[in-house]
Amino acid sequence: MTLLEIDHVTKRYGALEVISDLSLGVAEHEVVCLIGPSGCGKSTLLRCVNRLEEISSGQIRIHGDQITGPGVDLDRVRRDIGIVFQGYNLFPHMTVLENTVLAPTKVLGMSRREAEEKAMVFLNRIGLAHKAKDYPDRLSGGQQQRVAIVRALMMDPMLLLLDEITSALDPELVSEVLDIVRDLAARGMTMILATHEMGFAREVANRICFLQAGKVYEQGPPADIFGNPQGERTQAFLKSLKKAGRL
Repeated sequence: MTLLEIDHVTKRYGALEVISDLSLGVAEHEVVCLIGPSGCGKSTLLRCVNRLEEISSGQIRIHGDQITGPGVDLDRVRRDIGIVFQGYNLFPHMTVLENTVLAPTKVLGMSRREAEEKAMVFLNRIGLAHKAKDYPDRLSGGQQQRVAIVRALMMDPMLLLLDEITSALDPELVSEVLDIVRDLAARGMTMILATHEMGFAREVANRICFLQAGKVYEQGPPADIFGNPQGERTQAFLKSLKKAGRL
């Protein structure tokens, strides 16, 4: 069953067209990785899906219900669609536990006790239960990013958007964050990832979408995109990655 439908979406900033008549569907439990050169529109597309950016034209639907345009309950949209950014964006004056329980208690009306119990289950799953009472500045970058993912999961989203979540991390911290995404994929979480981690994209994705100039230029299973790309621009992009030792 299709969960997300992006239907002929365009996003402009003045005369600059960042997303250009882009259409994409994502099925329930599917993991889609967006790849492509910097400036191709990956991050902007994720922000449009979460309604952090307003689209210029087109429609975005969740389970057939339009979430773009006037009159849409943005709080509801953001309860259903979680997003994790490059930066961790944790509140520095709150402990790990306080950061994770804030949204479900304030937005969902969950009791503090229930939220804390749920948070501890997640924190235990990612190996950070012992850090629950620590403040973010006591955590490594990888640990902070794992907490940011837990914070998004606390809202029980139908769809999780991950925007270059390892790009700000030191190389030795990347694997601990990617392990969480592998676990989420194995558990059936529907995800769209914008990533430069090609090896990880090959491993975890059901489908790879190569974006070029705000469009889905080529898409398909990882084996096809990485092993036998058809488009000239896809071929050139992957060739440049191989030359740089990143593929």
